[in-house]
Amino acid sequence: MSAESGAELIPLVVAIIGLGVTSQVLADRFRVPSVLFLLSAGVIFGPVGFGLLDPSSFGTALSAIVGLSVAIIVFEGAFHLKLNKLREAPSAQIRLVTLGAGIALLGTAAVVHFALGEAWDISFLIGALLVATGPTVINPILAVVPVRNRVAAALEIEGIVNDVTAAILAIVMFEVVVLTGGESFALVDFLSEFVNKLGTGIFVGLLVSLAIWYMLRHVDLSRENAPQNARLLVLAGALVAYAAADFFAHEAGIAAVATAGILLGNADLPYEEKIEEFKGDITLVVLSFVFITLAALLEPSDLFSLGIGGVVVVLTVMLVIRPLLVFVSTTGTRFTRGEKLFLSFVGPRGIIPASVATLFAFRLQNNQTIPNADAAATTLIGTVFLVIVVTVVFEGGFARHIAERLNVIPMRVLIIGGGKVGRSLAERLEDRGENVVLIEHDETIIETARDQGFTVHKGDGTDTNVLRSAGADNARIVVAATGDDDVNLLVAQLADSKFDAETIIARANNPDNVDAFEDLGVRTISSSLATAWAIDNVIERPALSDWMTELGRSGDVQEIEVTEPDLVGKSIAELDAELPGGVLIALVGRDGKTQVPSEEFTLQDGDHVTFLGRREAVRDAIDLCHPR
Repeated sequence: MSAESGAELIPLVVAIIGLGVTSQVLADRFRVPSVLFLLSAGVIFGPVGFGLLDPSSFGTALSAIVGLSVAIIVFEGAFHLKLNKLREAPSAQIRLVTLGAGIALLGTAAVVHFALGEAWDISFLIGALLVATGPTVINPILAVVPVRNRVAAALEIEGIVNDVTAAILAIVMFEVVVLTGGESFALVDFLSEFVNKLGTGIFVGLLVSLAIWYMLRHVDLSRENAPQNARLLVLAGALVAYAAADFFAHEAGIAAVATAGILLGNADLPYEEKIEEFKGDITLVVLSFVFITLAALLEPSDLFSLGIGGVVVVLTVMLVIRPLLVFVSTTGTRFTRGEKLFLSFVGPRGIIPASVATLFAFRLQNNQTIPNADAAATTLIGTVFLVIVVTVVFEGGFARHIAERLNVIPMRVLIIGGGKVGRSLAERLEDRGENVVLIEHDETIIETARDQGFTVHKGDGTDTNVLRSAGADNARIVVAATGDDDVNLLVAQLADSKFDAETIIARANNPDNVDAFEDLGVRTISSSLATAWAIDNVIERPALSDWMTELGRSGDVQEIEVTEPDLVGKSIAELDAELPGGVLIALVGRDGKTQVPSEEFTLQDGDHVTFLGRREAVRDAIDLCHPR
């Protein structure tokens, strides 16, 4: 590249980075995935728009730039994949990245073949690319849609793992297309090539991650600049892993950086927070550059040339294949129907399909051995980008509305103390579908709680930063349930002064502390008095005691506020006639007073009605009287 042409690239690079940063800021401001703004910027300012950006100026170097950029993006996503998230819904996650990925591959290939009339090899190439969702589009969604941890974990792990799987599948499939020149190929050859690339990538990634771990743990990097050197070492390691694996097995670099990222992200490295911050900033710049550049290369004619067949492909991928693979993968798990639908309708495609499809399109156009290579390249790039644009706009842009409509945004509950009391409370709340996070510092208790399937945040619950990192800013309820009254009081006061929780409750282990707690404005539950009441119920009210034990399982008690105009003015008898069987109106609260209502009692706006009965019947009553 001449000095003159190099100088011409400087304004182009600066403009792309500037647009990328602006897109990221706008995405944070409007709380939508940044991919939406990045794609828009590339199209608006590219050759088909104002013509201010012309990525073709990079020439043949663009392929290498995109390859290294994708390596950094995949490494960043893999680094954030914590293995303890697998505890949230392991069976569903394993099926999503195996059985689900297989359904996506076969289903997408079939619809591309029949709807667009494309050959099977190109159809499978497109199907392989569209297996991926990816952290670049999933993480921004999860940042603005606080779904339950098991849902978030499933989406995150599916995105990271399938990014790698899709890239390797597509790379192997592309080589099959090139090598066979569009003719038939042997399945054994395909599987052999896939295993070779995956195995090489995993091996190289393992070696590189071990070398980096050893240097960070056992080598004095520098007393003054150790955090900076650690950040640079990790970044260099990711690029070395990509290049080394690619050298030994062409296109195996993606598997290498993914392996290195997962291993290093779970290795408890020194300066880990600093490394994450640095990598996050680098990834934002790289992501902005790649997405804007690829969008600027997109020709509208590539999309429109697909015609009605392209619409069929997009709708089938979104409304048939995605729901099918989700429901098959989550059968027999703890996911509710609403959560399964949310997973079904929120699966936008991201950077891996876009970048890899663009590279393949370049190579197809430059390969004269494949029949109709130009037409195949147009179909490839058009189909992949059409799916990306539509899924990002509708599934990413409306993700929060979808979550609210399906009622999958849970009440977030923080319980400080993972002992028997905290775990028992967490179990009851999770049985009702709430999103519960335990905070605990004792390693033995943490291990026990995680083995039982609970989400546990390690740390001191009296530390404001620990509370915030566990989600206290978004928590509606904070419960201090440790065996230390001083800790419980301090947690309750911190939650009240620093965070905006609706309800704060403290456990008082010593009944003599109850009055002191309540004098300080802390809502308090005495362990001793609660035990005495429970024993008294067993003696005097055994049937009620047995039923109370089943609360949250077969039975339930729930309270709603009367806000629906249709309820105001109704008598208890009229409301009771509309309720499903197995539920009673137990109490009505008004102006701070609670009573057992008579049949003639008339509801007013702001009344609080308590339903008691079978769990399913209580939920149906709430949906009838207080739809969300």
